[in-house]
Amino acid sequence: MTNLSSEQVARMRLVSQGLVDPLPTVAEATRWLTCTQGQDYPGSTLALRSVARSTAAVREAYDAGRIVRSWPMRGTLFAVAAEDLGWILDLTAAQTLKASERRREELGLDAGVLDRAESVALQALAGPGLTRSELLDRFTVEGLSVDEGRGYHLIFFLALRGVLCFGPTEGREQRIVLATEWIASGEAAGRMRDRTPRRKLDREDGVRELLLRYLRSHGPATVEDFCWWSKIGKIQTRAALADLRPDLLSADVDGREHWMSPDLPDRHAERTRATAAPILLPGFDEIVLGYQDRSAVLTRDEEALVVPGRNGVFKGTVLHRGHAVGTWKKSTRRGQPVEVTAFGELPGPVARAVPRLSDALPA
Repeated sequence: MTNLSSEQVARMRLVSQGLVDPLPTVAEATRWLTCTQGQDYPGSTLALRSVARSTAAVREAYDAGRIVRSWPMRGTLFAVAAEDLGWILDLTAAQTLKASERRREELGLDAGVLDRAESVALQALAGPGLTRSELLDRFTVEGLSVDEGRGYHLIFFLALRGVLCFGPTEGREQRIVLATEWIASGEAAGRMRDRTPRRKLDREDGVRELLLRYLRSHGPATVEDFCWWSKIGKIQTRAALADLRPDLLSADVDGREHWMSPDLPDRHAERTRATAAPILLPGFDEIVLGYQDRSAVLTRDEEALVVPGRNGVFKGTVLHRGHAVGTWKKSTRRGQPVEVTAFGELPGPVARAVPRLSDALPA
């Protein structure tokens, strides 16, 4: 077992997540990361910035049916490769539905209401689908209340059931479509050039697949990181890890075992200089949100500045040598694309790089 420092972990993750050597297409980058933060449509564009130099690249991937957005894990919206959505939901949806059961009861969303919502959605979304507001209007016309968060929970429930997902774009949002219809239509229309067919995995194979893909794309990472990220239990995870050990490399980081792809140390060694370069990360990003333990990129005090009040709304971060040195937001000042708030004194290389990094943000 090799030993790694916290800084080495942070910089190696930039390599494993494709931020140093981007994959050639949005679909391939999404498939590699498996689940990419996508809490809002503009945010998902930035989260896929490794290949998306403009919103057009992401829009094209959504419009072609190669990627979709849904709630595959943790009750959180992610962008996923279309063929991956079904088997990941098979692993995770039941637990998420159970965890949200009490809230549905509080909102009066009983089995009868949920069945009615599914019937309405199946009819209303056939074909091109509807925007979120249009679907909520249809629910209302059919006598289903959407106020006080009921509309959101109806959409959320039906997504977890595999009925619907967010598919093609409509202005600055996405249309909601029938998941199986949209994903299948992509195949029928010949839009499967860089997509594998929809997969069906049993639970053991699915956990192994998800764990292997996470450790390859997010490593170095711990079992605890994966369990937090996926909400799959430690017993199942450790059983899968036992089978995957020949395909992974372990490292000790301050007494904790981390796992990664065996070729990652060599890839990092070849790109060490590149991992020192400043980077602007969006507010919802896998480098920050993809791990239970964020200490490689943020101290506790710095994390409090990134997510003030711990309200779940993350600010964009500025990274240098893999570690956050401040936050950023789009500026309202003419000629100044972003405003940076440093945690301390902003390192010279970062200050000099900010204008260039600002200009490179997806339009």
